[in-house]
Amino acid sequence: MAKVNVHYYEQEGVQNTETTLEAVKQRASELGIKQVVVATTTGQMALKCAEEMPDVQVVGVLMHAVDYDVYVKRPSGKMKAPSPEILEKARKKGATFYQGVHSLLGGVDSAIRDKFGGLSPVGLISHAYLSISTGTKVAVESTMMAADGGLLKMDEDVIAMGGYRGGADTALVIKPAFTHQYFSLRVREFICLPRQPQEK
Repeated sequence: MAKVNVHYYEQEGVQNTETTLEAVKQRASELGIKQVVVATTTGQMALKCAEEMPDVQVVGVLMHAVDYDVYVKRPSGKMKAPSPEILEKARKKGATFYQGVHSLLGGVDSAIRDKFGGLSPVGLISHAYLSISTGTKVAVESTMMAADGGLLKMDEDVIAMGGYRGGADTALVIKPAFTHQYFSLRVREFICLPRQPQEK
């Protein structure tokens, strides 16, 4: 049996990023984990991770496909886009990136939902994760996306980080799996978790 510290935040959000990053660094060192998956919109979170964890392979999962803003919009009506300058800086620090359709919310299932209504089995899985935190769904999904992109060592655990509207408030230790082998994926540990969502 292992006793580990879990960070519980009062609310999800970007304000938890620094504490999450410190907790991830500590747990990665304790477990000998050498790969971190981080959801990112502009590339900034991947750059931050690559700067602060130079001995770890950082995989940034860009959280939108080319026309992601067709089905997910920020309150301002505009989605931030990846910054070529930030991505280049991160790559020079050793980070790699994956960009594509979301494994859980964003594929053909979403097209069927939008045209005909209802919720698919994949949508139910997504909403089950969302009932824990937005970052939980994002972290699991990002891990599968990174795996599908051939960017992970599949026989090693990863730490995956996600959050709500920027930054990171959730971190999990995950045994990765490809999307088509979803039921082989295991969430082994929670490192950080918000207790309640932001008002949406």
